[in-house]
Amino acid sequence: MAEHLVQVPADTISNIFGNIDENIHALEKNFNVIIDNRSDGLLVTGDPDQAEKASNVLRKLAQVAITGETITLQHVNYLSSLSVDEAKEDVRDLLSDVVCFTKQGKPVRPKTLGQKRYVDLIRNNTLTIGAGPAGTGKTYLAMAMAVQAFKKGDVDRIILTRPAIEAGEKLGFLPGDLQSKIDPYLRPLYDALYEMMGPDAVSRNLERGVIEVAPLAYMRGRTLDHSFIVLDEAQNTTQAQMKMFLTRIGFYSKVVITGDLTQIDLPEGQKSGLRQAVAILKDIEDIGICRFTRQDVVRHPLVQRIVEAYERSEHPEPAHGPWDRKEGGVRK
Repeated sequence: MAEHLVQVPADTISNIFGNIDENIHALEKNFNVIIDNRSDGLLVTGDPDQAEKASNVLRKLAQVAITGETITLQHVNYLSSLSVDEAKEDVRDLLSDVVCFTKQGKPVRPKTLGQKRYVDLIRNNTLTIGAGPAGTGKTYLAMAMAVQAFKKGDVDRIILTRPAIEAGEKLGFLPGDLQSKIDPYLRPLYDALYEMMGPDAVSRNLERGVIEVAPLAYMRGRTLDHSFIVLDEAQNTTQAQMKMFLTRIGFYSKVVITGDLTQIDLPEGQKSGLRQAVAILKDIEDIGICRFTRQDVVRHPLVQRIVEAYERSEHPEPAHGPWDRKEGGVRK
């Protein structure tokens, strides 16, 4: 057995321990250690290797707590899951990278190293593809980057689009006119806009045409200059649709494509344009490709376990190969 004494500021102890000590209990379970609150710090007792890893996580949590951010189980489980190399990263780099502020003044920032790489790729490339499971912040962070670019004057307009593909339901069965049938598919994009800018500002900018939310089919025949364009749910594009969209990119524009290849709703026999795009575009300069994993899930911890269970049952593609993550145009 080994003991490690971790020095943490006294005023952060309650934040690190969490509600009814749930954070510390989770950390003890993750590494099979015992953590005691002493007058001179937190004492970690357990297997030497596991005690050292738990101590490193505690130091990271202290870095987060010092910033004033509330420590959650998501922080604990994410930091616990990092590899040895990843654990060497300074989490303060994540917390200092504020993408934008919501209408309520809440900072929007990357919460995982994967999200940080994604944000950096968007900043440094004209086209970025982010693919991975639900709950990894692909769309939300892309929207935040779009709003920030618009507010700074880097682009003149924001264009948000999705393919209107039914997930087990038929558009024709829904009531109302065409717009009423399409709106449910675009609702997540509206929701993110409302959180970032507020409903009034969104409505004004929609009326002025500087923000556009439309189905992918409406992009045909257009050239989009000075725009920040987000294509969401791109796994449901056909190969022809994806090629059409990619050739819409104009001068001084920024494009982000997001999708989850485990949730393709295309009719049988049609191949995903997203799958083809990441294979074809992986070595092109000024295109960044970021693949998220279940470690990047920032929703309820149960979502991460659900994603993991599906991955085990569906025999996922190898983590390295045609999907290799690119950073700044360099394959890893």
